[in-house]
Amino acid sequence: MSNVNLVDTHAHLDMISSNEEKIAQVLERARDEGVGMVITVGIDLDSSKKACSLAKRFSNVFASVGIHPNDAKTFSEEAQKELDLLAADDRVVAWGEIGLDFYRDRTPRQVQMEAFTAQLESAASRGLPVIIHAREAVDECIDVIGQFSTGKGLRGVFHCFSGDRAAAKRVLDLGFYISFTGVITFPKAEAVRDVADYVPIDRVLIETDAPFLSPVPFRGKQNEPARVRYVAETLAQVKKMDFSEVAKWTTNNAVALFGLPEQ
Repeated sequence: MSNVNLVDTHAHLDMISSNEEKIAQVLERARDEGVGMVITVGIDLDSSKKACSLAKRFSNVFASVGIHPNDAKTFSEEAQKELDLLAADDRVVAWGEIGLDFYRDRTPRQVQMEAFTAQLESAASRGLPVIIHAREAVDECIDVIGQFSTGKGLRGVFHCFSGDRAAAKRVLDLGFYISFTGVITFPKAEAVRDVADYVPIDRVLIETDAPFLSPVPFRGKQNEPARVRYVAETLAQVKKMDFSEVAKWTTNNAVALFGLPEQ
């Protein structure tokens, strides 16, 4: 697999295992499948700290810090200060995952909105791209970012994208990237594949969202970064491109957005 370089732009390594030896094995399996780099993503203050620790421990792991909308009740001025300190580390390449989640509605929408906008401000001030969670709230997230980012040069990605072509166009018009997970491999996910076909390859990222959303043929099992290869392979089929070209484009896109080392 040495001729392939893939980047899993969104995983939660701390949720796969709390044992660093097991995480080392997970990363070794990823390397065997051509996955050269992994971004491990925080969803609250504790997991953001763990992400930073893992990024310091493993040379091919980078971190993103932030508070997920479902955890927005934990957001506070003090938490914001701690996240900002974490974000100063050069192993941190993004702020997220942040956004809005109107599917679960675990947190009042106004509380989600306040945490979201405050973290957009922090990301912009740090010059970090944002990783957006937008479950049943794609248009609302686009509206917030559109109003916020004028003149601030905010960049980022809508992770695990589930919107339609119209929503994808709005995301692209913001200058953001769109990321696809193992959902693209699901038999009934024709709508996701349709959007993947629509989005230009120079604006596409791939991810696992591990330990969640294992691709076919691993559905129901714990996901891990090695399986981002299945996302890339399905994307190649959808876009009628060579797998090697999809690998090259998606890796170059990840390098460009997150400032990762050149592959």
